[in-house]
Amino acid sequence: MFNQRECYLFENLNDEDCKELESISKKVTYKKDNILFYEKEDSPSLILLVEGVVKVYKTDLKNNEVIIRRFRATSLVAEMATFENIPFPASASFETDGTVILIDFKRFEERFMSNPVLSGAIIKSLSRKIKKLEEVIDLNIVLDTTARLAKYLYENKAILDELKNYQIAADLHMTPETLSRTLKKFSILGLLEKGSHGYEVTNIEGLRVLFE
Repeated sequence: MFNQRECYLFENLNDEDCKELESISKKVTYKKDNILFYEKEDSPSLILLVEGVVKVYKTDLKNNEVIIRRFRATSLVAEMATFENIPFPASASFETDGTVILIDFKRFEERFMSNPVLSGAIIKSLSRKIKKLEEVIDLNIVLDTTARLAKYLYENKAILDELKNYQIAADLHMTPETLSRTLKKFSILGLLEKGSHGYEVTNIEGLRVLFE
């Protein structure tokens, strides 16, 4: 069931370690819109996303979702809560059908956290997520609407094909109407071109000029 190639964190484990890891893990499948976990739930398992897309979000006082991040396979999801033995600080649900591997953390900690290679890989994973969080803060607080969308599209050129406009708007913490107006402005500037299936980026360097 467990294949270390499904996650770079475990790619250096030998066959014996993989068998032991499999013995403390279970694979669970989900349908689109299924909840992976709720805010304030306990987090006893490491969650390894191996198929699908998961959004992590909080709900404001008006019951609106504020998306913190999307995770795509293959990735650990919300592992900091598990490491710190605290409840999940946000909720998560599937935006597509998907699959996760749940790893019993108590047994994982006893057996594997003393492995220096594995521990180093986990530290690197957490460091990347901290860097990603810094980028989210920069994107949503420092930059204005035009620069925010330009940077988002520059760094995620294929995102217009992957996500619907309301999902992009949620990622950028702007209204769908604001996103629509800004996309239209970019089209007029020759940065995007609107086709039968939506917009596509036509001037990637022009986008960069808007946020640098």
